[in-house]
Amino acid sequence: MSEQAALPGTAPSTLPATAAETSPDNPWPLQLLSQKLKMHIDRAPAAWVEGQVIELNRRGTNAYLTLRDVDAEVSLPASVWSKILERQNLPLERGSRVVALLKPEFWLKTGRINMQVRDIRPVGLGDLLARIERLRQALSAEGLFADSRKKPLPLLPHRIGLITGRDSDAKKDVLQNAALRWPAVEFEIREVAVQGNTAVAQIIRALKELDGRPDVDVIVIARGGGALEDLLPFNSEELIRAVAAASTPVVSAIGHEADRPLLDDVADLRASTPTDAAKRIVPDVAEELAGVRQTREHLRRFISRLVEQETERLSALHSRPVLATPEGMVTVRSEEIERLLRRSSAAVSSTVVRAADQLVHLQAQVRALSPQKTLDRGYAVVELIPQQPARPDDPAGHLVVRNPEQAPAGTPLTVRVAQGRFGAASTGKLHEGEPHD
Repeated sequence: MSEQAALPGTAPSTLPATAAETSPDNPWPLQLLSQKLKMHIDRAPAAWVEGQVIELNRRGTNAYLTLRDVDAEVSLPASVWSKILERQNLPLERGSRVVALLKPEFWLKTGRINMQVRDIRPVGLGDLLARIERLRQALSAEGLFADSRKKPLPLLPHRIGLITGRDSDAKKDVLQNAALRWPAVEFEIREVAVQGNTAVAQIIRALKELDGRPDVDVIVIARGGGALEDLLPFNSEELIRAVAAASTPVVSAIGHEADRPLLDDVADLRASTPTDAAKRIVPDVAEELAGVRQTREHLRRFISRLVEQETERLSALHSRPVLATPEGMVTVRSEEIERLLRRSSAAVSSTVVRAADQLVHLQAQVRALSPQKTLDRGYAVVELIPQQPARPDDPAGHLVVRNPEQAPAGTPLTVRVAQGRFGAASTGKLHEGEPHD
């Protein structure tokens, strides 16, 4: 049976099948819309939600309460049976943080939606700590707390962004201590709620605004401690991811040592207190000036020692003979050249003298062996005067007589002596012992 058929006095075929098909000429009956809404809402499953009880009224067997989101300005009325509240170990009061199993209901006659609480449980301190620890482990597994992603703080920030409570002691501590350390420090302050259901949204909005400013070099999120319930905004997953996504270094200065909020783990630097944050984000001007003076004195001593060492080195170099009397190199070489010149001149002269003596000796030998010397010693050369033509080597046609047979008696002869020639005639060959004229 269709839904239209369930309506008395209405023909099923005349009504639109869906809400999109309705029109002014062919509308749905109000009862049909209510039935469809009820069917749709009844199919919605129950859901566990977390919130804070801000109103609680008991009326007989029923109670009415209002839940508000812990991180946003969102509230929702609900009803609960008194017997469910009576099962609680501790009485439920205004301000209690709870988790409740809600099932939406649609009241057909009045057209109202009611959130029925089918179960409710208070959230104790142990539950909060366990939930924070589970979130810590999950975010750590993603790498949001890794040291490798933490950004270093600038040595001297130009401008510091400060997110803190309105007129809070944390704000005063950061400003005063930073100014004492570095009087020229500048701040860009954003005063926000640091606890309550609006704190997360305001802190994230201030963080994004400061992160978008190029003149802000570091951002400090400061609060002066508090109970775990008051610090819950700093354990918000939404805030943790916003800090991890910031491009500007973030310093956490919550000041709660007992239970570290998750903000301390994701921040680029964790300060134990707002005062500690001021000491760690700006240097101490007195310490820096002392360091400058110490460095200058160290440089002065170093330069003086270096100058002294170089002066001694120059003196040692200047005292060396090559620099003390540089002309000595030229003098030594000049004397060596003169000595070599004398040796070469003596060697040449000696060679020439020896060659001259040898030449005279050879000349004497040549002269001693010459025919003229033989003639000078009284020897003579006897030559024939033949009648035949002269030979090329003897144009006069003279033949030296070497054998007596060459000059028989009566042969005309020419006799060459040391002082010249004279003519003679052969008398024939003489025998041994035979006298001659």
